[in-house]
Amino acid sequence: MRYRWAALAVVLALTLTPQLGKAQAATGTSKRPAVTLGQNFPNPFNPETRIPFDIGCSNDPSQQFKVSVRVYNLLAQFVAMPVLQGGTGNVAGGQPLENVLLTCGQYTAYWNGNYRNTSNEVASGIYMYVIEVDGLRIVKKMLVTK
Repeated sequence: MRYRWAALAVVLALTLTPQLGKAQAATGTSKRPAVTLGQNFPNPFNPETRIPFDIGCSNDPSQQFKVSVRVYNLLAQFVAMPVLQGGTGNVAGGQPLENVLLTCGQYTAYWNGNYRNTSNEVASGIYMYVIEVDGLRIVKKMLVTK
């Protein structure tokens, strides 16, 4: 029963936070990028989705940042790691987005809707996707329908 209350609290927190998809470093000498996490499309989806994100910098456009994208269920259990769609620079498309070094720019993560690295599709429900760029985390929710 406590898991249901925790899941409800997470959903309410996600829906009541208006600027959840945007994070920007404070002005000054900080080298953190301005990161924008877009809404996945299509949403709701079955069986696959794409997650757009943008890493913007004003200082040095060739600077690299460590980027990870993960998908979790409402119980905060790891479900999947999307892959980079396309490719850019020295990063090949199809590479899992785990501690990948990316420069400033616009990117798209692709998730086939399967649980981890198996051929089993995830169940219908609400999932959260998280991007982490040099320690800065941004969370959004998505819906899987069957």
